[in-house]
Formats: sequence, C-alpha cells, structure tokens
Amino acid sequence: MATNTSHTSSAGVDGSVADLVRDPVSDGLIDWDFAAATANRLLRSGSDITVSSARMVVAELKRHAADAEGHVTDFTGLVPAGETPVLVVDRPSWVQANLDGFQVVLRPLLGKVFDRRTTQPAIGITIPLGAKVLAVELGSVLAFLATRVLGQYETFAFQHGAGQSANGRLLIVAPNVVRTERDMNVNTRDFRLWVCLHEQTHRLQFTAVPWLRQHLADEVASFLTSLDVDPLALARQVKDAARAVTNKDPADAEGELAEVAQTPIQRDRLSRLIALMTLLEGHAEYVMDGVGPAVIPSVREIREKFQQRRAGRGWWDAMLRRLLGLDLKLRQYQEGEHFVRAVVDRVGMAGFNQVWTSPATLPSRAEIRDPNSWVARVHSSACNRAE
Repeated sequence: MATNTSHTSSAGVDGSVADLVRDPVSDGLIDWDFAAATANRLLRSGSDITVSSARMVVAELKRHAADAEGHVTDFTGLVPAGETPVLVVDRPSWVQANLDGFQVVLRPLLGKVFDRRTTQPAIGITIPLGAKVLAVELGSVLAFLATRVLGQYETFAFQHGAGQSANGRLLIVAPNVVRTERDMNVNTRDFRLWVCLHEQTHRLQFTAVPWLRQHLADEVASFLTSLDVDPLALARQVKDAARAVTNKDPADAEGELAEVAQTPIQRDRLSRLIALMTLLEGHAEYVMDGVGPAVIPSVREIREKFQQRRAGRGWWDAMLRRLLGLDLKLRQYQEGEHFVRAVVDRVGMAGFNQVWTSPATLPSRAEIRDPNSWVARVHSSACNRAE
C-alpha cells in the first residue's frame, strides 16, 4: 500500500486522525510539529498496491475487526460497553496519533519541568534547543516503530478531542499488515483476522473493565511525576540506560530501565506499571491463540513465522530493538501469556477474570512470575468473603 508522506500527516487511509487540543506547557518543551515532520521525512513507504486494492484491504480489515470482536467476547466472557471506532490508517497517521498520545502521557512530567523553569532561569534558556532535540529523537523513534506496528488500541489522546468516543479507538496500520503478510508468505485472510484478534482483545480490556483506563493513566502519571525533573539529570539517566541496554543481554533490559527509577518509590511504581502492561499484552497473546484454532486454519504457521520475525533481523535491527525497549516488550508477551495460561488452567476463564475486579486484584511482578501465588491470594480472599 503506497503511503504518500507529503500530505498525510493527519489523515488516515479511511478517516482522519483528529489533532489533540494543543497544550502550551508541553508545546514549549517538545516541538511536536517538528517531531511529526522528522518522522515523516524518515518514514519508508509501505506496500505498493493499487488504489482499488487498497480499498479492498481497508474493507477487509474492518470486516475482520468486527468479526474478531465477537470471537474475543465469546472466548473471554468479557462484554464491551459501547461502540469503538475502527480506523484503518497509514504510517504517518499512526505517527500523528501517537504524538497526540505522548502529549497526554507526558503532560505530568513536562508540567513539572515547565514549573521548575520559573524558579531556575537557566533551565528556561535551554528549553528552545531542547524542544528541537527531543522532537528529533521522538520523531526518529516513531519513524522506526511506524514500519513495524500492525495495530493499536488508543487509550489516552482520543478521549480528549471534542465529540470523540469515550471508548477510545482501534487503529490498524494497513501498509504494515500487507507488508508483513507478504514477507511471511502466509494466508492473507487468516493473518488479518489474527492481527485483529490481538487488537480487539486490548479494546475489550479497556471497554469491558470500566476502571482500567483511568487506573493505567494514574499509574503512568504517578511514575512520571516521581522522576527527577532536572533536564540534565533526566538526560544523563536516559543516556546511561540506553548505553547499558545496547551493550548487554536483552534479559537485562528490565534491570536497566529500573536504574532510571533510582528511589524505592520510583522502582515500586515502575514495577506496578510493568506488571500491568505485561498482563495486558500476555492476555492478548493468550486470547488470539486461544481463539485462533477455531477460526484461523493456519494459526500455527502464522504464530511460528511471527515469532521468528519478532526476533529481529541483523545486528542493526537488534540494536534498535534493545535501545527502544522492544526486547522488554517481547518478554512481556512471553511472561504475560504464561501467567494467563497458568491461571486459566488452574481456575478457568471465569476464575482468571477475577483479575479485572479492581486494582487490588491485579498481579504484582512477583505474581506474574509465580501465577500460583496470585491464585492463592485472590481466590483465597474470595472464598473467605463468601464464607
């Protein structure tokens, strides 16, 4: 699917990606427009197909997304509340959507820096240059990721625009889906439905569990506001962590990220956040493979080839993956899927769904690695309450 990066920074393949209401605080600390321009300059084109074929891809992905919703609901027993828009987008649109999301996610931290520069004038002097530097770094990262992400459920930015759905929205990155299925040489119908199963699971997590979105937002804000807001200290911490991650085994990635969180409070908040993300990713992995055999004949072939693809290609790709924390995300898939599978095997799907009862029933990092301890804590408590 050909992607014209010269005029699609805010337009999707089949719909627009609305801009977030601009925040003067975050605008002053990160040049968001420059970040978008940087990403669009670096973006590579997607799959090169005709306009008529592109329309067919869009229609098919939307149809699979609708079918996947029913499959996921039936398998998990979770019922979504309300409708969720599904947009099939190109790479520049995905970049813009994530820049909008970053403005929301980073607002607590950027607000602290903005407030601090009023008491430390030297910080204010470095802001304009720093805004450009951060924009280049952010744009470069998003340009890299925009060629790999297949889909995404938006939880933050979309809820802030006027007249937009309270249930967020689902984005499917069409050129990446087409390019990936071609590279893997798999059945296109099966692969597209498989991708939609994963993304619809994320959508279901946040629409069937009413408190989850706000809880995630609170956890992210809690961690970010606990960090040192001195720009030089932040830059030094990120630089040291990045150097360590690129020079060590991927298994150490989580430990290096923890080095950025140096106080006990910071490490505790980071641990809770990682545990939650691991649960969400692992749950999506378990569901897509659990539903798969019944509706996707070639699911085993797709899974095997996709696992090989996730491992990366060559030293340059491997280095970027480690620098950007993608190896940590792969571990989240694996650990989270193991947790969900182990719990379902012990107490069934209904028993696992107790995890969505409240923030208190979410697993800790230790429980993710020891599912039996979560079962003992949550289900023993439930039995005691019943008695």
